[in-house]
Amino acid sequence: MRIICAADCRVMPWKNGGGTTTEIAVAPEGASLSDFDWRISMADVASDGPFSLFPGIDRTLSVLSGNGIALAFGSGSAVTLLPGSPPHAFAGDAAVVGQLIDGPITDLNVMTRRGRVRHRVRRLSGPAPIAMEPAGEWLVLFVGQGDWRAEIASGTHALGARDSLIIEAGESASLDCGGEADELYAIDLWTGASR
Repeated sequence: MRIICAADCRVMPWKNGGGTTTEIAVAPEGASLSDFDWRISMADVASDGPFSLFPGIDRTLSVLSGNGIALAFGSGSAVTLLPGSPPHAFAGDAAVVGQLIDGPITDLNVMTRRGRVRHRVRRLSGPAPIAMEPAGEWLVLFVGQGDWRAEIASGTHALGARDSLIIEAGESASLDCGGEADELYAIDLWTGASR
């Protein structure tokens, strides 16, 4: 179990060079964009354009702030993601072009290598106490907005916006917040091709 403070996360270029991404957590630790099993990151998107292609990767996107983004897929399908929209899952192999809706956004991106790790992303909101434990090998709790308190084995810890808590199988946490606008993303990760 470990806490990741937003200020400690590293910033790196997008795979396609079109912007920057803030890496929150990656496994194995220190893995590159070409050899990770799973990766969680944030991106500041300031202009329209194509998404980086990640062959063999499954990904889920959520809008944290801004007015939203419209995604147009090479298959002809389209989806509009707004703050508060359910997380949207799609294949990293897919050709996708993003068009911003009235200004820049910040998004949360979860990626897992197909056949090795699977994931599920849930958006939770306050006010709450919420008891959490991993459905698989790991559970990453990412604070989208607000101030949360996490009760874990080592005591009570404050989590601010963009902070994260990683819980491994066999561990648990109780989280509490006071505001209706407070937002938490629960990211379950488990190994293998199927759950």
